[in-house]
Amino acid sequence: MKKMTQLFSVSLTLIVFSLTVTFAQTPPATTPASPSAQKGPVPPAADDPIVATVDGVEIRLNQFMQAYNQNLLFVSGKKVTKERVLNDIIHREIGLKKARAEGLATNPIVKAKMDDVLYHAQISKDLEAKLAGINVTDKDAEDYYKNNKEIRTAHILLRLKVNPTKEEFDEVMKGALAIHFELKRKPEAWAELANKHSQATNAAQAGDMGFQPALNYAPEYYEAIKGKKVGYIAPPIQTQFGLHIVKVLGIKEWKDADPVLYKKIVYDQKRDKIMEQYFQELRKTAAIKINKQHLK
Repeated sequence: MKKMTQLFSVSLTLIVFSLTVTFAQTPPATTPASPSAQKGPVPPAADDPIVATVDGVEIRLNQFMQAYNQNLLFVSGKKVTKERVLNDIIHREIGLKKARAEGLATNPIVKAKMDDVLYHAQISKDLEAKLAGINVTDKDAEDYYKNNKEIRTAHILLRLKVNPTKEEFDEVMKGALAIHFELKRKPEAWAELANKHSQATNAAQAGDMGFQPALNYAPEYYEAIKGKKVGYIAPPIQTQFGLHIVKVLGIKEWKDADPVLYKKIVYDQKRDKIMEQYFQELRKTAAIKINKQHLK
């Protein structure tokens, strides 16, 4: 079941991507339907002849050429040929026929994944124009970076259960505070204590995380070190991973940062704001009731 879920996740992620490309490149009125979705035989048109048939399902030239042209947009390890693209379409029709015969459309995993496809396709359709209009300048990226600099840190991690009892939390916190106290007394012992106590995978490297963008850190982790000087050792910080003792090893200035990365980050923020506004409007059309007692 787990393997099946992973297979559907990969395949349907590609479908969502394909839908986004379709919305972005092809007006809805000219998007050809899947051959197997067409109802009844369609008389061959002079400008849209039949390229192949699969158990009576016709593959028309327009649909075939659209698939071929879209394949040319992407680089892969195999050369794009018309024969290869046609075989892909034929295999798809054979696979769809088998899936329908076996009733796969009623499988709960498939239905859930298809709901994901519909969800993302609707967003792509509704927000295509607004998302295409997002503009990010060099100044936007630099202004963002001023408040979200890349920081190189090392950490000592003591793991906690997802929902620890008070006793479990107190016990781990006691150990974290003892380590922090020892580091305040003897900062040069960082590597030794990290190697001895940290439960992170990089303990042998003294917990060195390297330079990371702010969004690569848990929010609590970054806020605890934001604006601090090199050498600062933060008291224990709780994240979803456990308790961290964090040391600031370096701070990267804008001139050394990657502007392309930060323009992408700012783009994502602007996109998320558009999405938030979109759902605020949609929520007005829905009857929503939340039982907050279950959120405590």
